[in-house]
Amino acid sequence: MSLKNTPLLDEHKNHGGKIIEFAGYRLPISYSSINHEHNIVRNHVGVFDVSHMGEFLISGNDAFAFLQKLTTNDLGKLQVGQAQYSVMCYEDGGIIDDLIIYKKRDEYMMVINASNREKDLEWLKKHQKGDVFIEDISDHMGLLAVQGPKSRDLFRKISNHNINSLKFYHFCYVSINGIDLMISRTGYTGELGYELYVKSDKLVELWKYIINEGKNLGIEPVGLGCRDTLRMEMNYLLYGSDINEKTNPIEAGLKWITKFEEKEFIGKNNLKKLYKTPFKKLICIEMKERAIPRNGNSIYYNNDLIGEVTSGTMSPSLKKGICLGYIYSKQSQIGTNLLIDIRGKKKKGCIVDPPFYKNGSLMN
Repeated sequence: MSLKNTPLLDEHKNHGGKIIEFAGYRLPISYSSINHEHNIVRNHVGVFDVSHMGEFLISGNDAFAFLQKLTTNDLGKLQVGQAQYSVMCYEDGGIIDDLIIYKKRDEYMMVINASNREKDLEWLKKHQKGDVFIEDISDHMGLLAVQGPKSRDLFRKISNHNINSLKFYHFCYVSINGIDLMISRTGYTGELGYELYVKSDKLVELWKYIINEGKNLGIEPVGLGCRDTLRMEMNYLLYGSDINEKTNPIEAGLKWITKFEEKEFIGKNNLKKLYKTPFKKLICIEMKERAIPRNGNSIYYNNDLIGEVTSGTMSPSLKKGICLGYIYSKQSQIGTNLLIDIRGKKKKGCIVDPPFYKNGSLMN
């Protein structure tokens, strides 16, 4: 299958972006260095091109009931102008995808992982019945994530909307330099930030304007490399690594978006069995000696193999190795010392309370 480009590929190259293949797209992993870009987002403001993400519009008189059945969170709590994090599951509880649903006035917008676009659309259409319309608008949408403690200052300056009033997981419609778009106070970094949904033919113009207007705030384009280190420090899960069709929301620590009492949904019966006594648990491990854990590393308790690392990195903020991984629930207490096999050597780590990084500007 041939790789796709976002409208910003030439801009990435012009800024010195190192281009890699990710989820079927050519995207920048970094422009300078991952550590530098990580710190730009933690301390100033960075702009990501995340236009590879997929967007579906769901409408019709039965759209609410349709989505309520297919997702684990309770859409009944969602008001127009709000967003909600959720997952879709198979009947056995395995995770099809994690996603965000936006409630618009006459329809819902579902934002899904790029690598799952075809699979998700097929699943939706399989369960489509009644007055439900599904439209895949992914190829016509651009998406920028503007993240960092100075992001609000930027949008105060360039937006026609009082950005101070936009609450976490809420969205509204604004005009920036004559470009109409939807802005959402969401992100994947643990910092104050916004995601901008715009027609793809306006994306380059918007990108250039934001970078130019944000220069005095220290804005820089940032790549997928630091997006990964930022999300790991916050214990934000990555589909394909930390969650997949063989994992479930209970063991993945997503009980908080799994609403058994409020609704019926696909996968509920099997997940309910796991709710009180999950077999495995996704935990956060901080290394106690210098080592960088990676996906696939084995996790030991004393000499017993008890699990496997799903995501790992050297944390730029903590300056130590960190990782996520599944282990048997009985060894998952905070403070438990573990060993991780890294290239044949067992290195010491300890289970810690998430997130790893606790000083973000997310709720400022």
